[in-house]
Amino acid sequence: MSKSQEQQAEADSSPSSSSSSSRSHPCPICLSPTPQLQESYLDRCFHKFCYKCIVQWTKVVASKYSEAPSSLKCPFCKTENFSIIHGYDGSSFERHYVSQIFSDSVFFTEAHRYRLQCYYTEPGFLSDAFDIKRFWKSRKYLQSNPWLYSWLKREIQALMQEEDVDVVAHHMLGTMESSLRRDDQRKLKAPEERQGEFKTLLRDAARPFLTGRTDRFVDETELFLASGLNLEAYDDVCMRRLGLKDAGVDSPEEPTNDSAVVPQSLFVSDEDPDGAE
Repeated sequence: MSKSQEQQAEADSSPSSSSSSSRSHPCPICLSPTPQLQESYLDRCFHKFCYKCIVQWTKVVASKYSEAPSSLKCPFCKTENFSIIHGYDGSSFERHYVSQIFSDSVFFTEAHRYRLQCYYTEPGFLSDAFDIKRFWKSRKYLQSNPWLYSWLKREIQALMQEEDVDVVAHHMLGTMESSLRRDDQRKLKAPEERQGEFKTLLRDAARPFLTGRTDRFVDETELFLASGLNLEAYDDVCMRRLGLKDAGVDSPEEPTNDSAVVPQSLFVSDEDPDGAE
């Protein structure tokens, strides 16, 4: 071997070369370089991911099942794996089993799972249950909704698979309230214009956090506002439409009629704020 070849071999085996090689293989989920302290491996195929990315992936996949799964298909090669290896320092490591990762998410209740399932259904399954046009035409958006923050927080938790979403929820609530309460009496906007402005502002506020589910989230939020219902009553309507009435989610008692639509006046006054229809 020539001297130049020996120098090249030494360079290839040096720490800097190893680090460069590591950076050339980014996390398959986020496509970012994986810092050594955050590296994790699946126990069968040994594909490497950011620890936070693969845990988040596990939660999203597990949320589609009625019970926590015991294995996870690798997002890269589809091999079945049962645990995630994390924190390897050359002599020891931590192992987190797929089933345990999901069960550790105590905050993720059956109600969260049901709401997440709604996002896997065809849009518009509640479009005939609530009168969205009347909500904007009668300016019912000027009425305060005491359940809006609780609904927003649960919705964002379900979509982000995170418990601590207070900052995000307050950010979106502030955007919504600013838009809904901003009613210039000198130039009263048409209902369609007001609706479009609201959805655009909320979409811009939500997209950095909800990414691909933003548009559906905006539509679901509008439906909840138009319903005038509290969380339990709204869930009851949705569950009936989805055929999940007996799925174990807490809900109000069965009403005496079989209609899937709960009267809007049950929780919010049906009088228009300006006295007009």
